[in-house]
Amino acid sequence: MTKRVLVISSSPRRGGNSDQLCDQFISGAQTAGHQVEKIFLKDKKINYCTGCGTCFTRNKRCPQKDDMSEILEKMVTSDVIAMATPVYFYAMCGQMKTMIDRVCSRYTEINNKDFYFILTAADQNKQAMERTVEEFRGFTDCLNGTNEKGIIYGTGAWNIGDIKGSKAMNQALEMGKTV
Repeated sequence: MTKRVLVISSSPRRGGNSDQLCDQFISGAQTAGHQVEKIFLKDKKINYCTGCGTCFTRNKRCPQKDDMSEILEKMVTSDVIAMATPVYFYAMCGQMKTMIDRVCSRYTEINNKDFYFILTAADQNKQAMERTVEEFRGFTDCLNGTNEKGIIYGTGAWNIGDIKGSKAMNQALEMGKTV
């Protein structure tokens, strides 16, 4: 069965380490015959949530005019969502957190999805990345019917290209194949 896979890359560097892992995951998913789309958050205009309450107190769509409505539509219609972030100071990058905050207006429509988390950090210890995983879980715990299918830990990746040749690259490819 062909699945619609959405990969959200929040790397501020095109071709950065977490973005390279996204590409490996995509390659695996495409090899398995799935329909894959990648959103590179750096290329999108996503405003901060203003806490205006329009979405949750008035039950209306977010009034902001930016690229978030397009991203939300893709999240709602996908079967699988892979979210990738570089880990800065043991937390997800600001681009990913800003996007997650803006999901508020349609989070009740993002149901029954399989989720994959892709993380990279300079730290060699994957245990140090668990706070970031918990941030992702905090988000997915607010959604109905989510299944956490896998986590890719790209450790020891500080400079662009440090991830090449790592176990995480192969893991991303293989995990993509099992979507």
